[in-house]
Amino acid sequence: MHDATPAPIVLGDITIHRIVEQEAPLFEVAQFFPALTAEMYAPHRHWMEPRHFTPDGRVVLCIQSYVVKTRSHTIMVDTCVGNHKERVNRPFWHRLDSDRYERNLAAAGFAVGDIDYVMCTHLHGDHVGWNTRLEDGRWVPTFPRAKYLFAGAELAHWTGKHAADPAALPWITDSVLPIIAANRAEVITSDHRLGDHVGLIPTPGHSIDHFSVEVGQGGAIITGDAIHSPIQTRYPDIGMFSDFNAKQGAESRRKLLERCCDTPTLLCTAHFAQPSVGTIVRAGDAFAFQERV
Repeated sequence: MHDATPAPIVLGDITIHRIVEQEAPLFEVAQFFPALTAEMYAPHRHWMEPRHFTPDGRVVLCIQSYVVKTRSHTIMVDTCVGNHKERVNRPFWHRLDSDRYERNLAAAGFAVGDIDYVMCTHLHGDHVGWNTRLEDGRWVPTFPRAKYLFAGAELAHWTGKHAADPAALPWITDSVLPIIAANRAEVITSDHRLGDHVGLIPTPGHSIDHFSVEVGQGGAIITGDAIHSPIQTRYPDIGMFSDFNAKQGAESRRKLLERCCDTPTLLCTAHFAQPSVGTIVRAGDAFAFQERV
């Protein structure tokens, strides 16, 4: 079954396109958000289920990229899980062999050769997978013309951990190091700007040097994993299980939500259930996510 192609977000002469790889209930809520108690969740069950959390207690996650088309550049933000990757600790991502991502990229009007830049908000496996594809038994850059932008401290952290224990970090082996070997990597700071209309916002915490991407001078912010679920708009201090520094992540999340709150800025989330994009409004001492339909 083919996906309906999401309508692009239009910000003047900039367009933002969602490229979906997967959407499914993937993790147990209690595992994913260990600090979320039943008492905290109960008042929100009526709007969270079944789209964001399933009634049997799993988190529905959309795995997707965003393609930003400006007058000057075509930019891919994050690259999902990828095909043929060894992910034995994540059975739902292990050795994927699907044409869905490539089909959805084509349906949005893009070929791999159209991408000028790949921005990796951070270097977790579900955000770097399509950096590479398997060709004659070798991992080669999927986007052959692109420069891949990696935040410097993020790259140093993961390559250092990989050097100490390569087997524990297969996504660095197959999706990051081949980009460096192909001389396609550009090391940047997490406040880097690319022209007048695309700039990075440091949002550390989920990973050591995580960034989000601002498009169109406040028109939209592509969050990466600064936020994973709408429940975190109501409880910004709740982190998820693989946060590098949960306290710092909560600070980054609250700051990001405050920045967008009661403004027209669109929050383009990495993992919220589709349509994944909306605005932020005040809700007591926290926030609420209003979907863009």
